[in-house]
Amino acid sequence: MRATLLFAGTILAIAPAARGQLLDATPAESVDRYGEVVSGRFQVGAEVSARKGPVRDILAMVAVPLACDEQQVQIVAEDFSGSVSEVAYRDLQGGARQMLIRIPYLAHGQKARAVVTFEVATKVILPPGDDETAEYKIPRRPPRSLRKFVGVSPYIESRDRRVKAMARDVLAEAPEDATDWQKIEMLYDHVLETIAYVEGPDTSAVTTLKEGSADCHGRSALFAALCRASGVPARIVWVDKHCFAEFYLETEEGEGRWFPIESAGSRAFGEMPLGRVILQKGDNFRIPERPRDRLRYATDWLYVPPGRGQPSVKFIREAL
Repeated sequence: MRATLLFAGTILAIAPAARGQLLDATPAESVDRYGEVVSGRFQVGAEVSARKGPVRDILAMVAVPLACDEQQVQIVAEDFSGSVSEVAYRDLQGGARQMLIRIPYLAHGQKARAVVTFEVATKVILPPGDDETAEYKIPRRPPRSLRKFVGVSPYIESRDRRVKAMARDVLAEAPEDATDWQKIEMLYDHVLETIAYVEGPDTSAVTTLKEGSADCHGRSALFAALCRASGVPARIVWVDKHCFAEFYLETEEGEGRWFPIESAGSRAFGEMPLGRVILQKGDNFRIPERPRDRLRYATDWLYVPPGRGQPSVKFIREAL
């Protein structure tokens, strides 16, 4: 699964970063849904070099670990060279966080470095009990904030006739007394049974369906598309060197919850037995610099205005 790309866009003003900042501002839900906590350090940043002459007005954007219910993120170290004037962070639609690096000037042969080390604590998500799953229903009217997760996204063609037909055929086999949970589980099992796991490039839901094989991304995209075709909000979760999907259900009282599924390795439905570093949640992002584009992942990105030079960049993202 590949998620890191290089794009161009326009520059924006950046506010200075707060050092030692605790990035987990979301209270955790019921502790009953969580198990072991997996902790470690994760380093993110960029090195920019002026190898072909001086460069001015450089802006780099790097995706950083996401603070969410099951993951706490804290800055523990910062390594900024003197040529870096500002580093800040911004949230994107509640599902991604970017580090913004501004470098006003690099002389020929000079290198700038901005690297941040995070302490990341990710909780294993436990499966709900059988009595609990029966309480969860497909939302009749998803909240406004979740409506993008029932429509079409890049690589998730939920309105394609072949995807809709597959979802309809699978659910037609459901017993009359099947719960919504059991119906979604049928969609999940159908993906595992009909789509062979094969390492390769990221594929869309339709391409995965046609080829009958895919890696974690293709399987996740197809599952998400089948859910959306059935009226179930679903999204992609991007973790370090992997991705999986989540689906959303509500209780009768309207209390909603996202449930993960594993798209590679051992079968895991409604749970996530491995605590991987979560980078982003979602598959339909917009950034101010590219207002007409929809991004399935808020990618690493470097911009220099025309005529200001041609730097090279090395993006850094690694577990320590």
